[in-house]
Amino acid sequence: MKTICLYFEIHHNVHLKRYRFFDIGRDHYYYDDYANEQTINDVAERSYIPALNTLIEMVRTSNGFFKCGLSISGVAMEMLEVHAPKVIELIHELVDTGGCEIICEPYSHGLSSLANEDSFREEVKRMQVMIKNVFGKTPKVFRNSSLLYDNEIGAIVADMGFKGMLTEGAEHILGWKSPHYLYHCQYAPKLKLLLRDFKLSDDISLRFSNSEWNEFPLFADKYMDWIAELPEEEQVINLFMRLSALGIAQPLSSNILEFLKAFPACAKERGITFSTPTEIVTKLKSVDAIDCPYPMSWTDEERDISPWLGNLLQREAFDKLYSVSERVRLCTDNRIKQDFDYLQATNNFRYMTTKDNGIGMDRGIYASPYDAFANYMNILGDFISRVNSLYPVDMDNEELNSLLTTIKNQDEEMTSMNKELAKLQEKLAKAEAELKKFGGEEKTKAKPKKKPAVKKD
Repeated sequence: MKTICLYFEIHHNVHLKRYRFFDIGRDHYYYDDYANEQTINDVAERSYIPALNTLIEMVRTSNGFFKCGLSISGVAMEMLEVHAPKVIELIHELVDTGGCEIICEPYSHGLSSLANEDSFREEVKRMQVMIKNVFGKTPKVFRNSSLLYDNEIGAIVADMGFKGMLTEGAEHILGWKSPHYLYHCQYAPKLKLLLRDFKLSDDISLRFSNSEWNEFPLFADKYMDWIAELPEEEQVINLFMRLSALGIAQPLSSNILEFLKAFPACAKERGITFSTPTEIVTKLKSVDAIDCPYPMSWTDEERDISPWLGNLLQREAFDKLYSVSERVRLCTDNRIKQDFDYLQATNNFRYMTTKDNGIGMDRGIYASPYDAFANYMNILGDFISRVNSLYPVDMDNEELNSLLTTIKNQDEEMTSMNKELAKLQEKLAKAEAELKKFGGEEKTKAKPKKKPAVKKD
């Protein structure tokens, strides 16, 4: 039986302001608050709120037949809590229906998995804690920023305890294989991989309202026929897209939500079900390993990392930012840590691309990739100066690594001591319970008082 895994992602870019060379050392605030508030409210009203209401309605009216997955970056969570808390409330409501699984992703929606393993692990753990605190769930499935994946990233994700991971069904990796099966990581066989069907996903997220598309207009029954007609043995159809596709990329006037609402009924008629990612990775067996020696993503036709690291400008900015990642991880300055999260976001590097992908690109306030690079590097110059002020600038990596090792050893020692203390407290509690029990038994065993002798007449 075929099953659809429908997944949506929420991330919102933090807009940087115009930052001049002469601002370095004088202005440590890098963001355009007006643009951030305006854009997050616009996306919330036009996309997130109506889309989430639709998903909630679909779960309820189908009596739980419809299911989906959802991830949200920590950065987006911060912005929504300030500017559009209604969206967080609706995500809560959707999760509470039991028809939506929360999936973990990097807190910053950045590229740390390509640069620094310790930084990557740290922000994933922060996201896990946030999901637990906000939604009361422990995520079992992971998705990397822009579905970035290779063998090494998969091994790290598996080591962090995740059972499954979402990534792209890139043709240059799959070759003759179909994305409609469950696979596993080459370096960590226990990590199951769900591969995105980019054609069926993009039919909704990119082409749905395009009147020049040869399949326009697309209706739900026709779309489900395409899935039903796939070979019988191809059982897993992964449809992954940004939630903003519903309302922004595909405007509400295109009837995109009405198209989605018809999914449950059309699927049920054809014997097709819906499943969450965890249901798939726990119920189905992997058919083969996916060998991915070089990083792939879901962006552009090449499905690689060239949108962010494809030219010298991008690589220079990337290397400069992550050159201080260890120092940021060491520091206790929350403002610096937050700035690092915001500066890591993939869109900052995307604005610097010189690729011609045939699609017009919105660079925001920037006139060109060189303009984006200059503005980002000015901000980075000030940020790195602030980070270096926390530690001696002449401290080399060897000294820094030594300091990190010391701190790590101290953390491990503290963890060990806390575990030992917990064991001792447990033993003490048991001893006290035994003592109370023994005391009670002693009282019950106490000899009864002798009855007074009765005098005989």
